[in-house]
Amino acid sequence: MLAGLPYRASQDGLPQEQIENKQKIYAYNQCLPNEAEKMRRLLLPILGKCGENVTILPPFHCDYGKQIEVGDNVFINYNCVILDVCRVQIGANTLFGPNVCLAAAGHPIHPLSRRSGYEYGSPICIGRDVWLGANVVVAPGVSIGDGSVIGAGSVVVKDIPSGVVAVGNPCRVLRPITEEDRPFYFRKKRFDVSDY
Repeated sequence: MLAGLPYRASQDGLPQEQIENKQKIYAYNQCLPNEAEKMRRLLLPILGKCGENVTILPPFHCDYGKQIEVGDNVFINYNCVILDVCRVQIGANTLFGPNVCLAAAGHPIHPLSRRSGYEYGSPICIGRDVWLGANVVVAPGVSIGDGSVIGAGSVVVKDIPSGVVAVGNPCRVLRPITEEDRPFYFRKKRFDVSDY
């Protein structure tokens, strides 16, 4: 599974690993909003790597957890789903809107091949300083470069380079992000503060 080869999720102890992780996820998702320390304590054994100042708002769901690596200062909004049948990296200072899905798992295209029960995984890499808008879906094997923004509702099926705005289904690069974007917080609305 971790090597990206065909596997069956019903074999080789994988169902037991998923149940163990789902129990941890259940406990995490039951935390009260004011239990930040408890949430951090419960999150650490779920994730393979967890940086400092990481916020994942419940509900959160993942298959195994231990294949997920999260950098410092990451914010993941409500209802994130990560199918981590292989490595999923999320770089530092990255933001996820609500309902983001990172699906590193896939199934064969042909229906008879799918019936076999075999599936596969391909790693996902989200760079540093990335913003994934609400309802973004990232497909198996995709990398998103540092500093890029993926517009809400996009379905990312191919790699996205660093420093761009990309949108759509399938997701396509719209334009580069430049220094001309810096004075604005939304469209042509300028910051009226100097500490941004």
